[in-house]
Amino acid sequence: MSDTIIRPVRDGEIPAVTLLLHRAYARLAAGGLHFVAAHQDDDTTRTRIRGGVCLVAERDGAIVGTITYLPPGEKGGCDWYERDDVAEFEQYAVEPALQGTGIGERLLGEAERRAIGDGAAELACDTAAPATGLIAMYRRRGYRIVQPVDWRPFTNYESVVLSKRLSGKADGSAR
Repeated sequence: MSDTIIRPVRDGEIPAVTLLLHRAYARLAAGGLHFVAAHQDDDTTRTRIRGGVCLVAERDGAIVGTITYLPPGEKGGCDWYERDDVAEFEQYAVEPALQGTGIGERLLGEAERRAIGDGAAELACDTAAPATGLIAMYRRRGYRIVQPVDWRPFTNYESVVLSKRLSGKADGSAR
């Protein structure tokens, strides 16, 4: 992956990020899961980036991956996200044809490094409870389910919050 660079998104690239999210989440949407990323418009992409850092993976001049990192205190909506030692990520996607090539690992690794740099003890995300493949992928990376959460009516499913302990500071109790 030496030909792939990870960098912050540029403002003019928001449409490309939005379309990448649509492609990456299309299979889940076809399965009936109403992920916001599967249908959001450019304004929603911009809004979801606010307060964080949107990173992209660029390869041969094309955006092939993305993740939005949010430092502690930039989101909320559930008990786990309200903690002052928890950073988060969202809008995590890799071009479908390139999934499994290490691009996602590099993006997630960069989010973890930023969280450690910001003093976070945990890095968390949420996903659809029925998305067992995604949950298994996060578990392989060291994430554990810490609580259920329900974002309906923005989604059409129950979600789970997954979190990874980055240091010994968190109590790490699963709920």
